[in-house]
Amino acid sequence: MKPAVFSQRMPSFGRVNQVPRTAETHPLTWRLRDDGQTVWLDEYRQKGGYRVAETQLAHKTPEDICRCVKEAGLKGRGGAGFLAGIKWSLTARGEGIPAAYLVCNADEMEPNTFKDRMLLEQLPHLLIEGMILAGYANQAVRGFIFLRGEYVHAARVVERAIGEAREAGLLGAHIAGTDYSFDLQLHVGAGRYICGEETALLNALEGRRANPRAKPPFPGQAGAWGRPTVVNNVETLCNVPVVLEHGPEWYQALARPESGESGTKLMGFAGAVRRPGIWEVPFGISARELFEDYAGGMRPGYRLKAWQPGGASTGFLLPEDLDLPMSSAGMARKGLRLGTALALAVDDRVSMVALLHNIESFFSRESCGWCTPCREGLAWAVKLLSALKDGRGRAEDIQQLEKLVGHLQPGMSFCGLAPGASEPLRSALALFRDEFEATLARSPPLPA
Repeated sequence: MKPAVFSQRMPSFGRVNQVPRTAETHPLTWRLRDDGQTVWLDEYRQKGGYRVAETQLAHKTPEDICRCVKEAGLKGRGGAGFLAGIKWSLTARGEGIPAAYLVCNADEMEPNTFKDRMLLEQLPHLLIEGMILAGYANQAVRGFIFLRGEYVHAARVVERAIGEAREAGLLGAHIAGTDYSFDLQLHVGAGRYICGEETALLNALEGRRANPRAKPPFPGQAGAWGRPTVVNNVETLCNVPVVLEHGPEWYQALARPESGESGTKLMGFAGAVRRPGIWEVPFGISARELFEDYAGGMRPGYRLKAWQPGGASTGFLLPEDLDLPMSSAGMARKGLRLGTALALAVDDRVSMVALLHNIESFFSRESCGWCTPCREGLAWAVKLLSALKDGRGRAEDIQQLEKLVGHLQPGMSFCGLAPGASEPLRSALALFRDEFEATLARSPPLPA
């Protein structure tokens, strides 16, 4: 059986015939063009763009904006799910403290995750408006967009959009005639998964090796070049104008009531489904609705064997788990994380051993090597999985993989890369142990 391949083929974005996009139901994506082309400044302004930023900067204080985002319950959309308003409230301010920086984490390196790519390439001004508002809320003087190096087209789009905004007086000194001055700079990374960890990203931004930093101090107190620094994901920042335009109560009501979340979320399904893509949907939608109504179920001749809810660093679930709500609380019922909410359908032609070898090889290669559990543990897991995949494994190898999973849990390594990498392996060993054991039948007997 074949291993899964994380395709770079561009999926369909946010267009499902039976669910028309409107500003009331799809606040992030209603401005998208049907031809998939970029919404540049003139069109963005015709569709109401930058009105929120101009109004808020003229009539609200930074504290007002921070309070509104906190009350709305806007969570980080990069996978960790920390409340953005709480993070902003922890930014150091006061006499003698240097002005803050704002950093957008656009280093979208999680396999099977491409939601930020859509926002960057098609709605760059939504991100810029969100960064202006977030910068004002945190009294930041400068913003940086740390972009994944492989996103070459996105880099061109964002660079042009920044130039458009600057020329229109929406970036730079005295934005839109107000007292607030803020500018943006695009920084294209060299391409490392570890840069998704915010302190490793800051080291890379400063021109250093991308290793995570010890905390405390947290970036909100001492981040880029020693200044207080706020780091938020692309999708998170794109939600800020939405929250401020409509208010906390409206934003909370967008999610399904039982979800325990606020707002909408860019979610998707990839794999051997009929319509792989990304859609803006309410938090709390069931995985089955996403899989059947949006992605169209499996392609003819394929059967769903398992699925991951949100990227390669989330655990596996079974077809009978599709009725779980796509929310943090919903995934917690199975002891898993929602992650990025970009799901992967694993079909019945895929070998779980080969798939895990593929996943763990990626994480091992992308480890920064800073701590022993991640540097040595992931490489060891890949070696054992390789032996099992090739029919050279022993029963002890499966037992050793289970031990390694135990050594890679949260708190056992310097950052979250190793725990994230161990999660799919842990769940695969629990759900598909028979596939691991089946590889042993091809192994030569041990010498007497």
